[in-house]
Amino acid sequence: MDGKQMPVVLIPSLEPDDRLPAYVEELMASGFDRVVVVDDGSGPDYQPVFGRLSDLGAQVLSYPVNKGKGGALKTGLKWIQEHMPDCGGVVTADADGQHKVADCLRLAEAMAGGEDALWLGSRDFNLPDIPPKSRFGNKTTSLVFKALYGVWLPDTQTGLRGFSAAEIPFMAEVEGDRYEYEMNVLIACARRKLPMKTLTIETVYENNNEGSHFHPLRDSWRIYKVILGNFFKFMGSSLFCVLIDQLAAGALRNWVLPPLGLPNDGGMWNLQVSGWVARVISATVNFLINKNLVFGKKGKAGPALWRYILLSVAVITASNAGVWLLGKAGMAPWLAKVIMDTLLYFVNYRVQQNWVFADKEEAA
Repeated sequence: MDGKQMPVVLIPSLEPDDRLPAYVEELMASGFDRVVVVDDGSGPDYQPVFGRLSDLGAQVLSYPVNKGKGGALKTGLKWIQEHMPDCGGVVTADADGQHKVADCLRLAEAMAGGEDALWLGSRDFNLPDIPPKSRFGNKTTSLVFKALYGVWLPDTQTGLRGFSAAEIPFMAEVEGDRYEYEMNVLIACARRKLPMKTLTIETVYENNNEGSHFHPLRDSWRIYKVILGNFFKFMGSSLFCVLIDQLAAGALRNWVLPPLGLPNDGGMWNLQVSGWVARVISATVNFLINKNLVFGKKGKAGPALWRYILLSVAVITASNAGVWLLGKAGMAPWLAKVIMDTLLYFVNYRVQQNWVFADKEEAA
């Protein structure tokens, strides 16, 4: 690598077989002089395997109780940060034989370019020998991730990843202890605007992927709960504020405005005042919920509030213009309104996430 420091290879491992020592030996023979393996609570029956890894020169970190893949990765990252601060970055690889040494080297070469990014070894799920459930699951997840976070990743569940030493503290603080951790990393990078670069790697499913500890139902639920969690919070916030809007408008029309000389007799002023005041109340509540609970925006509310107001005006304008244009094309107004508001709802979510409530200092 032209004199550049090779990255550390970090491997989380649970109940490994004899393939792991052979894999680590090949890694070290190819130039990866520092390999860290985390024994994720495998138990005493597997200590001979980890002992062989130590004899090869790998650093083995062990603890008695299983933490999950995310917990193992973060344990390794914190150890590397403390004991190998001069490393040339980190390459994470799985212990089940899916990641070829040649692909680890290609990833290290890409990282040597110095670009501050998260490098992802991406499997090709269009190959004919890919298990159908893997092809469908990964493509579906890629589409959902693109829709919600604006980044197309052909393989969101790859464990072969690389990043610079400067990113170790960030990666070590991402939430999640099990398989959802890796998805949390992708979401955190998307929000932070950290580039994510893909590198096509060999697709390997040894023994029909029997060496994997991935539980299809339980761990898929954890992953999708992470991907869709914020969007469901966003939907909940919207529905709650629609209810507030309706209750506030009704209270203003029937009880607050009539004593002030604006009777609820179908007149324009009662409807206009009640409608606008209710919308201001519900929008304020929506802003506060989205800021603090949905997107977790830190710092002062002022800049985000102005962006929120500008976005609201833009969405209303776009909705009205779209309904008018679709109406000119012959579409029923109610249908045009449903279509425009549905499309703009997803746009609204993305813009709030990436602009209104984005952490500008973190992104910088």
